[in-house]
Amino acid sequence: MTTSTPRDARTLDAPWPFTGRADELELVRRSVAAGRGGLVVTGPAGSGKTRLVTEAVRGADCARAAGTPEARDIPFAAFAHLLPETVTLHRAVHLLSGVRLLLVDDAHLLDDSSAALLHQLAVHGRTRLLVVATDGTAVPGAVSRLWSGELLPRLALQPLPREETAELLTAGAGARLEPLTVDRLHRLGRGDLRLLRELLTAVREEGQLVPVPGTGLRAWRGPVPVTPVLRERTARVLDRARAEERETLDRLAFAEPLPLDLNRDSLGLRALEDLEAEGLVTVDDHGAARLAHPLHGPVLRAAAGRLRARRLARTADRTGPALEAERAALAGRVARADVRPAETPVGDWLAAEGAPLPAPYAALRARYARLRGRLHDAAAWAREGLRAGHDDAACRDELALAVAQTGDDPAGCGGTTGACAAWAAAARGDLDAAVRAAAAGDPYDAVRFGAPEHAAGRLTGVFAAHADALARGDGPALDRVAEELERRGFLLFAAEANAQAVRAHREPRAARTARTRAAALARRCQGARTPALSGLVLGELTARQRQIVTLAAAGLSNRQIAERLTLSVRTVGNHLYGAYTRLGAGDREALPWLMELPEPLPA
Repeated sequence: MTTSTPRDARTLDAPWPFTGRADELELVRRSVAAGRGGLVVTGPAGSGKTRLVTEAVRGADCARAAGTPEARDIPFAAFAHLLPETVTLHRAVHLLSGVRLLLVDDAHLLDDSSAALLHQLAVHGRTRLLVVATDGTAVPGAVSRLWSGELLPRLALQPLPREETAELLTAGAGARLEPLTVDRLHRLGRGDLRLLRELLTAVREEGQLVPVPGTGLRAWRGPVPVTPVLRERTARVLDRARAEERETLDRLAFAEPLPLDLNRDSLGLRALEDLEAEGLVTVDDHGAARLAHPLHGPVLRAAAGRLRARRLARTADRTGPALEAERAALAGRVARADVRPAETPVGDWLAAEGAPLPAPYAALRARYARLRGRLHDAAAWAREGLRAGHDDAACRDELALAVAQTGDDPAGCGGTTGACAAWAAAARGDLDAAVRAAAAGDPYDAVRFGAPEHAAGRLTGVFAAHADALARGDGPALDRVAEELERRGFLLFAAEANAQAVRAHREPRAARTARTRAAALARRCQGARTPALSGLVLGELTARQRQIVTLAAAGLSNRQIAERLTLSVRTVGNHLYGAYTRLGAGDREALPWLMELPEPLPA
């Protein structure tokens, strides 16, 4: 059993910096501004509701109250510090009506008198209210009527998105985590930020965050550390009184998500039915049983003894076919030009546990991620394949392509294909060489580089439509192509098509819409820096100015640009001055901002 040493009780954990939720934060602040009645914020336990509202009222004159489970039978317990010892509801409403802003946390735990008081304050409308309640729990009727009776608007807080989770984990770890580790923590936490923090803290203190060579990133592979908090969180599966239920859970933990033949399998069907009724197990239409929470399997596996784990663990003859089935499914999707998100539980599990992955599987995972615009994910999968396959050519090529499309030099990645050469030239700012390499290799790369004439008659489907629309300079057709590419999951390609449509549109409003859409899609592509995206604002420049400004935005000095392009330093300066004038920029520091793209992150 893998357990963690309890942390020193005398050490206080510092709060993580508030990260993400920018839109929600602004909405809460506006809702408690003068002249508004307030807001109710609801969401799952641990989703960051309290932290959000605390940030929103920081620096404001705010009275606070909170419900507690221990005081649910004591009248007005939540407001005891704000009211006299003995008070009627009418008197309490009168006393608190003079409060300008009242924050009530854990409103689902309010005693009936406090809930009635809160409701009356909302009815009277003199006090601005900021109310927090947790979903999935019993809520006093007086509290739920705040939003069901339309007294106050309600913000239903959703789980933190993966990208914002990555920012939060970076702040908490003090280092940038590689994408597979972010995905794993995001999946295990399931939107519970308190659980996420416990996981990251345990992994960090166990020394399991190890450097990824040559990247500045850190990765977590191996079992989940079972801390006292995690053990308490998973007590429902770890402390089963019935032996057959624990055996069923353990077998699922070591077999999921492999399908189970319930007609022939020796799992106790009654135990499985009971666990399903309790919400600990789900069974799909095909008879495949899974543990309901993604944390339960890793904790059960970590808590199993060596002999039990050896008896239940997957064998190569079971893992191999399942992994091959995943690979074949992904390959089929690529062939059908459909790269929307797909379930890949076997590969995800093996990678998380640190098991070696076959290089062909890892290379396909990298390609699938790259086609979706998930460039950092693509690089991570390629490195995973190289870790097991050492010098696999397909993994090296995928790593080089992912790195180059974030605008970095892929020279150290070892890619050897024509596509790698094309994107390496694009990363250097040499678009002419990139087009020449693409013309001799992947014709769709030529379209992405803005040279559709090199792809004539060599593409099919939506990719041929993209080439045709670009060759005709048809803005509306490029918009339609971008929409179809996005629907199929090609987010980076869709962003590029929208960016190309900006210059093709003759109507200014349509051009602005395409530009906004291109920037929004590009932000979901993990720091993508491609020639088409650079054209979001650089389309008004000459070809040479675009080339030089792209290199300047990447951080190269005038002398470095001059050496790379075989120009004089003075010529580079003159081109930059002309570009600044057209773009309305004061200096090169404004260029990344003008390009409306996020700063590139390590691939």
